[in-house]
Amino acid sequence: MASEAIEHRTFSVRMDCHYLVHAPQEITPSTLVVATLHGFGQNPEMMLRLTEALLGPQHVIAALQAPSQFYLAQQSNEVGYCWATHKHSESSVRMHHEILLHVFEEVERQWSIPAARRLLVGFSQPVGMNYRFAATHPEAVRGVLGLCGGVPKNWEEGPYKKVSAALLHIARTEDEFYPPSTTERYAERLRIRADDVEFHMLEGGHRFPSKAGPLVEGWMRRVWG
Repeated sequence: MASEAIEHRTFSVRMDCHYLVHAPQEITPSTLVVATLHGFGQNPEMMLRLTEALLGPQHVIAALQAPSQFYLAQQSNEVGYCWATHKHSESSVRMHHEILLHVFEEVERQWSIPAARRLLVGFSQPVGMNYRFAATHPEAVRGVLGLCGGVPKNWEEGPYKKVSAALLHIARTEDEFYPPSTTERYAERLRIRADDVEFHMLEGGHRFPSKAGPLVEGWMRRVWG
């Protein structure tokens, strides 16, 4: 008797995606559109607060919520969000790109701020995904700020374009997920596809670098004037 065949089938469904927007009282020529992405198990409320504290309140900041949700612990109602796992990662990358493109286009329609004034920020898990986005849609963003995250494993040989955005990567000396033995090579790797790469190693563990404001401000002043 022949063994039963098992097929893997895939289909797409519509889903609701969410993000929070902070808008300054006045839009000026120096206002940026900032899309900021939280880390694994975190939420957009937290990331919006941290990003505004780091960059200042003068920008339009869109804090995106990752599409996958889960309870952070048993017997708890607290929910965290996730951008991807190693299972079906191609679908997660595609969804990440589609979410970002939608948010950037929606914000541009509302405030008429062009792509040349877009900044993409990520903490931890989405950092590598943001680099993929910048190397897939180089016209969509002018700067990428990577905080305590990684570089795509296939960065060197993957199907990516030349990155036109300026890249600022901040790593930490005691990061238990992205140790210095790995991150100290990031600047060299990122320059394979990007001409404008700035890398800094700050003291501390795997935490949002809230005290990096002056460093980030100097980089933004150089990129946008």
